[in-house]
Amino acid sequence: MRFRICHETRYRYDAPVRLGAHVLRLRPRADAVQRLLHWTLVIDPQPTMVSGASDAEGNVVTHAWFAGTTDALTVTSTFEVETTRENPFDYLPDEGFATVPVRYPVDVAAVLQAAMEPRQADSVREFALAVLAESGDAPVAFLDALNRTIHSRTRLAVRDDGRHAQSGAETLALGRGACRDVAVLFMEAARAMGFAARFVSGYRRGDLTRPDRHLHAWAEIFIPGGGWRGWDPVEGHAVAARHVALAASAHQIHTMPVTGAYFGAGVGSTLAYTIRIEAD
Repeated sequence: MRFRICHETRYRYDAPVRLGAHVLRLRPRADAVQRLLHWTLVIDPQPTMVSGASDAEGNVVTHAWFAGTTDALTVTSTFEVETTRENPFDYLPDEGFATVPVRYPVDVAAVLQAAMEPRQADSVREFALAVLAESGDAPVAFLDALNRTIHSRTRLAVRDDGRHAQSGAETLALGRGACRDVAVLFMEAARAMGFAARFVSGYRRGDLTRPDRHLHAWAEIFIPGGGWRGWDPVEGHAVAARHVALAASAHQIHTMPVTGAYFGAGVGSTLAYTIRIEAD
């Protein structure tokens, strides 16, 4: 599937401010199943210096530094991407990866440690155990059942406020959440069963006729023999060619598309964005 996406982010400040260093996570991922055809990034005001780099988790990020003052900051990312994975289950898990709770080989677990942090509330662990009791202990079957269960039990709610996702326990109790909230619930429940899970930010095809498009989020699980594989609780399906990934991290906060600071005593700010998605 070929995507053409334009994502514009606009900050307005009540008075002129000095901009601190910013980190942008807006360059689409390029890997075995996602091919970046072209990408442009326009920043206004123009930074004094821009540098591309790989972060600690392998995401391509852009660092920008500014001089002077401004009452606005606009960041526009425009790109074309081709996604090629049609079958999300085109792999065979390693023979040792056969039952839940899962155990990774020691050398693999050492690399995945940050994505395996066991910080789940009791309610999330009990939820995961209930899904396990219904699905059987095959790892992929459990993950698919977990994804479908979260999809059926939670109501999607757009939540523009707050940089942090809700905890899994909060989303379970409320029965609703934004895409980032249900992705975190999926991650926490999977981690409770020993899986390495990470948060992914990006875009989904969705309804192309809708004018109000948003950044999307889902989860990826590391499967020996299959690598990192995505599940989207919003859709209730495993991730294939209908999603475009930007960045992935063991922690949701490290996938934010724009992070940075501004300096101005008592100055407030507002944020607006526009996302246009075409796909065929």
